[in-house]
Amino acid sequence: MSNHQILNPADHAELRVHTRTGSEFGDKVMACLAVPNEFRRLATDYPILFHYDRERSSFSALALMGFEKGENLFLDGDDWLAPAKPMALAIQPFLIGRSRDGGAQAQVHIDLDHPRIASGGDGVRVFDDAGRPTPYLEQVMSMLAELDEGHRASAAFFAALDRYELLEPFALDVPREGGGEHRLVGYQLINEDRLRALEPGAISELHAAGHLLPLFMALASLGNLGKLARRRASRNDG
Repeated sequence: MSNHQILNPADHAELRVHTRTGSEFGDKVMACLAVPNEFRRLATDYPILFHYDRERSSFSALALMGFEKGENLFLDGDDWLAPAKPMALAIQPFLIGRSRDGGAQAQVHIDLDHPRIASGGDGVRVFDDAGRPTPYLEQVMSMLAELDEGHRASAAFFAALDRYELLEPFALDVPREGGGEHRLVGYQLINEDRLRALEPGAISELHAAGHLLPLFMALASLGNLGKLARRRASRNDG
């Protein structure tokens, strides 16, 4: 369940948020939404995969952190084993809200039922005594703006991938602890051969639209699949 409200100092003057890492704060997830303008930052550590939602007829990109629901191989107790989290995870429990027609100015919302909401004096304050955003909230607002910009621009990126048929389904078998294998399915990745075969005009179009860099970052990130599998095997052996 969630309880979204527009964030404001009148109603949330004393609000505090847990900023630590941990499964109890909602970090134990196998994948997280990613947007193209953060692919460069994420590609060092996370495999970036794509998913097609048949009900919505739309693509999304995901930073993979595990191979099964509830598995996050970047989470080690209260440590996060990468320099940065995907923005959609790092900004929680905050989110961007708009009217249904999408025309109104974006507003910062907060989910008051999120496990990061603190009580009893714990956590980091969101507003100071004068009702101004704290440095923590200012940082979150900056990430929200970047995430919102990336989300709004991603439709054109996914349309380009679809137009040039640059995505292909894939499956990966990962050993399970105690024996057997788990098959990761339902995702797509960049087809390197099709990307290499694109005509110069198509490459120029992708570059001019700003799509070429995230394309190559997503392709380069696939080397992290093997690293993630080895991290899982190491934990199982331990």
